[in-house]
Amino acid sequence: MKISNRRGIKLFLICFCLGLGTFAFINNLTGPSKKVINDEQGVPAIGSVSNVASKVSPSIVGVSSLRRNGDMFNQKSSEATGSGVIWDKEGHIVTNYHVVEGADRLVVSLVDGNQEEATLVASDPRTDLAVIKIKVDRKVTPAKFGNSDKLVVGQEVVAIGNPLGLRFARSVTAGVVSGLNRIITSEEGFVFHLIQTDAAINPGNSGGALVDLSGQVVGINTIKIAVPGFEGMGFSIPSKQVGMVVNDLLKNGRVLRPIMGIKILGEISPDEASYYNLPVSNGVVVIPVAGGPADQMGIKENDIVTKMNGEPVENGQELQEKIFASKIGEEIELQIVRIPRQDSTQIENLTIKVKLGQDQS
Repeated sequence: MKISNRRGIKLFLICFCLGLGTFAFINNLTGPSKKVINDEQGVPAIGSVSNVASKVSPSIVGVSSLRRNGDMFNQKSSEATGSGVIWDKEGHIVTNYHVVEGADRLVVSLVDGNQEEATLVASDPRTDLAVIKIKVDRKVTPAKFGNSDKLVVGQEVVAIGNPLGLRFARSVTAGVVSGLNRIITSEEGFVFHLIQTDAAINPGNSGGALVDLSGQVVGINTIKIAVPGFEGMGFSIPSKQVGMVVNDLLKNGRVLRPIMGIKILGEISPDEASYYNLPVSNGVVVIPVAGGPADQMGIKENDIVTKMNGEPVENGQELQEKIFASKIGEEIELQIVRIPRQDSTQIENLTIKVKLGQDQS
C-alpha cells in the first residue's frame, strides 16, 4: 500500500508539471500580440491617446492676455487666457489672433510651471493666427506639425489646451475628425475653411493643438459652436494653412496675398439673369480699383465675372477665394459679360487676362 501510494503521488506530480508547462506554452502563443503598457517602464503603446498627450503636452503653453481699461484716474485691468503651440527652439509660439488682440501685456506659462513675458511678433486677423515670442533661457520643446491635407473624416484626433484658464492647463480631449473644409464666416466677414472635430474644445482652448495619433499637430483650435442643443462641434485651422501663414509672418511681418484690384458690387442670381436676358445664370458684378491690375487690363464698372481660369464663379466669396489661392504675379483668365451702355446695344462676352498684384494693406 505504501509503495503504491508513493507511485501515485509521483505520477500526479509529473502530470501536474507537464500540464502547467503546456498551459504556459499555449498562453504564450495565443496571448495578445501587442502590449498596451510596458510593465517595466510604464510607457504607453505607440498610437495611444496617453502617448500622444505625454509627447505633445510639453509643446503646449498657456497664454495670458492682460488689458488695461479706463482712463488714467480710474484704470482697471482684465485678463483673458488662451493656449499656444511652441513653433521653434527660438521661442516663437503660434496662437490665435483673437487670443492676443488688444493685449497690453502677454504672459506665457510653460509646462515646467515657469512664466515668461512674451512679445507680439506679427498677426493675421484674416486667418485668426498670430506669432508671439518669449526669451529662451531654458530648453523648450517645439511641436511637430503634420500635413492636414492627409486627414480623413473619422480619423482619431486629440485636442490639447487650457480650457477655462491655467487651472486646467494642458487638458486632453479625444475625438474624431467630423468634417473637412467646413466654411465658417466671422463677424468681421472673414471666411475660414476649417477642420471640424467632436474633441471637446472650450473657452481657453483657442490657440491650442489638434493632434493626430502620431503626435503631429494637424490644426490650431480656434472656435466652437456654442448654441443650446448643439455639442461636439469644434473647429481648427488646418496645419497646412498655419505653416504658410506663420512662415510669412516670420519672414515678412505680414501675410503676402495676391489682389486683382476690384471691389465686389453684387452677385447675379438665375432670376436676375433671366429678367435682364443675360446669356449666363451666375456671376459677380465688379468695379475696378483705379490704377489696379484689373483697371489696367480694361475691366469696366458693372462688368460681370462669370469664370476664372475656366471655372464658374457663383458668388463674391468664391471669386475672392480663387484669387487668394493664386500666386502674386500669376496671370489669370477671366470670362466677362459686359451689359449694354448708352453707346452700345449689344451684350459683350469678353476674355480678359489679368496679372495679379500684391496686397499692400
